[in-house]
Amino acid sequence: MIDPKLLRSDLESIAEQLTVKRFELDCDGFLALEAQRKALQLLAEGVQQERNAYSKSMGKLMGEAKAKGEDVEPLKQKGEQLKNESAKADAALASVQEQLDTLVQGIPNLPHPSVPAGNDEDDNIELRTWGTPVTLGFEPKDHVDLGSDLGQLDFDRAAKITGSRFSQMRGGLASLHRALTQYMLNTHIHEHGYEEVYVPYIVNRESLFGTGQLPKFEEDLFKLEDERGFYLIPTAEVPITNIYRNEIIDELPIKFVAHTPCFRSEAGSYGRDTRGMIRQHQFEKVEMVQFVHPNKSWDALEELLGHAEAILQKLKLPYRTVTLCGGDLGFSAAKTYDIEVWLPSQSKYREISSCSNFTDFQARRMKARYRNEQGKPELLHTINGSGLAVGRTLLAVMENYQREDGTIEIPEVLRPLMNGATSIQAIEDACKFNRNIATTNNHSGFR
Repeated sequence: MIDPKLLRSDLESIAEQLTVKRFELDCDGFLALEAQRKALQLLAEGVQQERNAYSKSMGKLMGEAKAKGEDVEPLKQKGEQLKNESAKADAALASVQEQLDTLVQGIPNLPHPSVPAGNDEDDNIELRTWGTPVTLGFEPKDHVDLGSDLGQLDFDRAAKITGSRFSQMRGGLASLHRALTQYMLNTHIHEHGYEEVYVPYIVNRESLFGTGQLPKFEEDLFKLEDERGFYLIPTAEVPITNIYRNEIIDELPIKFVAHTPCFRSEAGSYGRDTRGMIRQHQFEKVEMVQFVHPNKSWDALEELLGHAEAILQKLKLPYRTVTLCGGDLGFSAAKTYDIEVWLPSQSKYREISSCSNFTDFQARRMKARYRNEQGKPELLHTINGSGLAVGRTLLAVMENYQREDGTIEIPEVLRPLMNGATSIQAIEDACKFNRNIATTNNHSGFR
């Protein structure tokens, strides 16, 4: 949430900055509500002062009236009248304040000056590439056909169990999915200095408001139908970031990593990526979140981006990193880098991670603070990014490591987590592979 004081003092400048995000700030609406708020606040304060003064003198006035034999009822009526006027003024102020809060809550974070202008993803700016897109020497299959031919990736049965945009894996692919998850966690914990956390997969409205999903993006969420107002998490960013909601942290930085399922209704993506695992209602991610000092958040963003890129480099998957333009930048983000992995079947790069700096936007909504050098509470900055989306990494491995015979080579760094296996075979051959894993996984650390 943008600082309301900043809105009041520098409204035109903020409106100008937000045009980069293709957001039109309702300046007239804000000014009108702010004028009402000021007027009603003065009125409420004036009535309250009058009421307080009358309350102090009422005892004396009633005593004098009684001594003179006068009726004290008019004095009581005046006190009641002032009480009602005060309540009415407070209610009017609260109503306008609620309207003002709703308007402010719908304003996105200010983009960093380095964010390029643009309308959509086509206007994002390539920052760098790594690796050379693989040349297979044969017509590549996409991950759907690869998984189906292996007998280990099934969308029809998943649809039978639940509905469209779900997947079911078995055998070597299910093991590979698990190995990728473990490898990401191990790398971020032991090489990049993150602390692993386990978090709830269900959150309340306050948590989703804190990270910016509510109230604006409710249609993208899965809500549980009961009186508690619970939601399934769209990303681990929500529960991790809310760990420090309404708290003051004594020491920064704090770096957390977690593996969770993610649930998204994909309400705004009808017709997009309906084939395969690119865009599903349920998927898994390894998420990195950092709580950092405001003066260090931009360096932290670059660091976190490098941590996500490192996973792809270790897997030897070609990728490119892009800076999102204003029109493609998320509601809460001040700046975002997307990492896009190469998919041979599409002959293009596709998003596999987003790494963002939210500055103090989420912290203000959550009231998450740290103590500065003087011991005074100040808003911290939050950083997060996928490290990586597990399902998308799986399909990238499948497509880039596919062989002409339909088998899939297992990346070298994952083999210790898969009992030394070097490839994934069709389901007929995979039975032996699975039995071998079952009998020796206690020694491999693959559980």
